[in-house]
Amino acid sequence: MSDTITITQTGFEELQQELLELKTTKMPKVIERISNAREQGDLSENADYHSARDERDILQARINEIEEILLKSKVASVQTSDVVSLGSIVVLEVVGKNKKITYQMSGEYESNPAEGKISIESPVGKALLNKSKGDKVEVQTPAGQVTYKILEIK
Repeated sequence: MSDTITITQTGFEELQQELLELKTTKMPKVIERISNAREQGDLSENADYHSARDERDILQARINEIEEILLKSKVASVQTSDVVSLGSIVVLEVVGKNKKITYQMSGEYESNPAEGKISIESPVGKALLNKSKGDKVEVQTPAGQVTYKILEIK
């Protein structure tokens, strides 16, 4: 991980919420599962015990990752602007497809394409960064070359 991680205020707050849920809800449940499984006796063939320990390790790794991200985070000030920047909501037209897409430009640790949040480090994000309304950008995607026209920046 790099020294500084740029993130939006929303992304920072979502990570804080996830960390809180992991520490106060999910981890105690897993620890209880481990305790209950221990009481069942022979641990060498206790699938529930091993499953719970694996889940605990995964949760702890995620807790550690979030804590490191939050520690290294620099919350970017989101400004309404005439150019695409971190935090901007961009309405695009897929040229030639008569299709509109809306993306929120986000940091790499908060991106979630399924929710319309794309990283400024992604190919589409890099192409859109610092562009203005009306600009067209071409992006090489796994499906081939795609041209987007910026319709609106919020």
